[in-house]
Amino acid sequence: MTTKTSLFSTYNLVLTGMFAAVLAVISQISIPMPTGVPITIQVFGIALTGIVLGWKLGLSATIAYILLGAVGLPIFSNFQGGVHVLTGMTGGYILGWPVMAVLCGIRPKTANPKINLLLCVVLAVAGLMVVEFTGALQWSFLANDMSLKAILVYSFVAFIPKDIVITILAVFIGKRIQKSLSRYLA
Repeated sequence: MTTKTSLFSTYNLVLTGMFAAVLAVISQISIPMPTGVPITIQVFGIALTGIVLGWKLGLSATIAYILLGAVGLPIFSNFQGGVHVLTGMTGGYILGWPVMAVLCGIRPKTANPKINLLLCVVLAVAGLMVVEFTGALQWSFLANDMSLKAILVYSFVAFIPKDIVITILAVFIGKRIQKSLSRYLA
């Protein structure tokens, strides 16, 4: 007889909290840009969270992080906090993170481990594209001087190549961490 562990077990709550804290730390690694949207490695943290924790806990950790920032804790990039961050220039990116965490947390179960890894990479990059699009969309609504097309072109030069590389890196690192955690629990 096998017992199903609760989503809200102490272990899962601790993991969720730890990864929300990891997101808060990673968010402070930031290069300010004149456009008002900094260059960060936050998508690395979101991808890592989803890969390691799976979609349910990854989503929980990401939402916990966003809610903590929304209530004012200075955990968003450049030690910002508050709802104004979610409604500002970078808010669309943040609001896309739960979708990315879910897509990164899907664990394909084909008979071929290489295909599973490839599917994880594809899902992670798809999640990244959702983040980039929601971010660009909100940014274009708030920017008086840039159209959605101009923002997407800028993103494809300034953000997306770096974000694809760090997202794929997060998949490989996350898979190793996930494997280590599963061995620890067994």
